[in-house]
Amino acid sequence: MTGDSSLAHVLGRVGVVEERIRLLVALRRADDPQPDDPFRGLYLSDEAVDRLLGQESAEPDCDGTESGQERHSPRLEECEARADAAEATGHRLRLRELAATFGLSDLDVDLLLVALAADLDPRFEQLFGYLNDDVTRRRPSVAVALALCGTPLSASDGRARVLSGPLITGGLLVVEDPDRPLPGRALRVPDRVVGHLLGGDTPELSLQGLLAEPPPVAWGDTVPLERALRAGVRRAYLREPATGSGRVLAAGALSATGYGAVLFDLTRLAAEREPLQLVDAAVREARLRGAGLVAGPLAAVSDRPAVLESLHAEPQPVILVGDAAWDPAWTTRPPLLVDVPASTSAERSTLWRKALGVMNGLDVEAATSTFRLRPEQVARAAGSARVQATLTPDGKVTSSHLGAGARAENGSALDRLARRVEPVVGWEDLVLPDAVLLALKEVALRAKHREQVLGDWAMRPGAGRGHGVAALFAGDSGTGKTMSAEVVARALGLDLYVVDLATVVDKYVGETEKNLERIFTAAAGVNGVLLFDEADAVFGRRSEVKDAHDRYANIESAYLLQRMETFDGLAILATNLRANIDEAFTRRLDVVVDFPLPDAAHRRVLWDRCLGRTLARAGDIDLPFLGQAFELAGGAIRSAAVTAAYLAADDGGTVTMTHLVTAVQREYRKLGRLTLQSEFGPYWGMLTTPPRTGG
Repeated sequence: MTGDSSLAHVLGRVGVVEERIRLLVALRRADDPQPDDPFRGLYLSDEAVDRLLGQESAEPDCDGTESGQERHSPRLEECEARADAAEATGHRLRLRELAATFGLSDLDVDLLLVALAADLDPRFEQLFGYLNDDVTRRRPSVAVALALCGTPLSASDGRARVLSGPLITGGLLVVEDPDRPLPGRALRVPDRVVGHLLGGDTPELSLQGLLAEPPPVAWGDTVPLERALRAGVRRAYLREPATGSGRVLAAGALSATGYGAVLFDLTRLAAEREPLQLVDAAVREARLRGAGLVAGPLAAVSDRPAVLESLHAEPQPVILVGDAAWDPAWTTRPPLLVDVPASTSAERSTLWRKALGVMNGLDVEAATSTFRLRPEQVARAAGSARVQATLTPDGKVTSSHLGAGARAENGSALDRLARRVEPVVGWEDLVLPDAVLLALKEVALRAKHREQVLGDWAMRPGAGRGHGVAALFAGDSGTGKTMSAEVVARALGLDLYVVDLATVVDKYVGETEKNLERIFTAAAGVNGVLLFDEADAVFGRRSEVKDAHDRYANIESAYLLQRMETFDGLAILATNLRANIDEAFTRRLDVVVDFPLPDAAHRRVLWDRCLGRTLARAGDIDLPFLGQAFELAGGAIRSAAVTAAYLAADDGGTVTMTHLVTAVQREYRKLGRLTLQSEFGPYWGMLTTPPRTGG
């Protein structure tokens, strides 16, 4: 077996080290004035000091006479001959692969094996303690290791190999005790390297959570990147759009060119205290596996040039992934620059179907067309949907499960900048004129098919325009703008994010734009509906410049005009004052919806809906009168219904007409309106005898 041949080769080479140790021990014993001293290595006697002072040199001769052997021996030749035979029959020998990958010389391999010996056989610990003349030091010192390799300490090549050679730069060998002189420093092979030579492929614990296997997704045209890798390109930067995947493309190209792929999460790396050590470990892991290193997103460490400079694993390729433009100042090694294409809606539908398998009766394309996901996110979302389906008795995946799986891919960045609302109301809960409902459904229709129309069909070409949809909801307070936004979000299977203007508007110049940019950037990675309530506060009309305040206010509006055009999501602007919205914003809006005050018929329905089906109603409830007499917006009717419910809860649990007209009277007071007998008609008398209160 390949693993047995590889391990036999390593153990055979360690046997050569043992042979050299035996010769060196014998040589040291022959020159030892006190061979039977039980306290050897714990102290220096006067005789030992005199002996040291009497020696001209403590290092071996250049021809290795101290060790009593040449570097090549019959046992070494026999071991390598067996290795040649194993390779000829197709066996993989990890020691030889390691030497080729890291560019190790014969001396490097010998030093590595000397340092490795004690990790394979505990006898070597005591032998190294004897050779170090210190029983407490159980690893080979630099002096002992070089002696076993037949190299004198005065040889510059030997010193360079243990100070800055490929063993050191590749993380295969650690020189410990930096405060000691070089000859006395101990050599250690990291556990991960030991495990690799013994046939193990488990990454070290410090990389847990930072490394991942490539996603099991096939997508995109990998041929151009394959061609570059075969031509010798070992460093590339793949810039990916919102629905494209540099990771999937890189993994596919690496696989096609004979490499594995190790994915390195730079976002998690940025949160670590010692990122450079982890980068070195990740690079070593890729080289040990003979795999390419795929690292991203690059923006997470773009302000740490030392990290980016350390991301090289020659001869293995390193492919960096991100969504920002490449900055030449990031590294001294210019990469191949590749623009990753965006995935089409048809490609994503295919990925959904492959990930879900056979879905009888479920229109996967209709259920998922709203979501803008990368190919690997589609696979994860499908898995999440299957998990969600286990909560149902039949375990079948539905469109709601698909929506939940897709929303599970949303990041948390927007949650810190806006209030997330999980929609619970639908089209049946809206009480609006038909024309308004038709306009709202157009908003949902545009959002659902924007990828096909604006992306696949390119109906909005040029100027870097995004694939977003922007709508304006205008109307008096309480006419249903926010509720309608929630209904649209639910119809699309998305969450609603309400932007808190208190976290946006800032009195300092330029800060409002920065806050808005954070919101737009966070929203670009989220499948959700972005609602700017009281939008005229930030999307206001530009004015004539009379002072510095006007100039900066106009700059803010100009920034928003540009940013709205490049936004890829669904943004709804709600305002009570449509006239205050700049005309340039209106031109960029896809849909404008005007919300009128409800008429008598709609008010009657609103009263019925707001009272609900759970609250008990008395027989004297006069819904036609309530709708006809009181000209209230939907929000005010809902508030009055809630007030009436509180009054009913304190008066037997059944809502009566007295509770309702009293609630209307209190709503009038809140609105600053007069309570006229003519409006309350036959129920005016109920206000003179207010309902009984408890207590």
